[in-house]
Amino acid sequence: MIHTNWATKPTMKTVTCVHTDAKKFLVSNVLTVGKSYEVKNETEEFLFVVDNTGKVGGYYKEYFQ
Repeated sequence: MIHTNWATKPTMKTVTCVHTDAKKFLVSNVLTVGKSYEVKNETEEFLFVVDNTGKVGGYYKEYFQ
């Protein structure tokens, strides 16, 4: 259960959101285009960032640069 301490984990890197045009999911209410986000964990397909709600959420890498 390593995900329980991601919020307090040091930031790996910072990424910028480039779009919120999701085909299947609504992400425009938790991500803002042009805003930088702290990456707490990363997989091949997802970035786990601290979003606008202040919590860690997993999003496809295609939303970020």
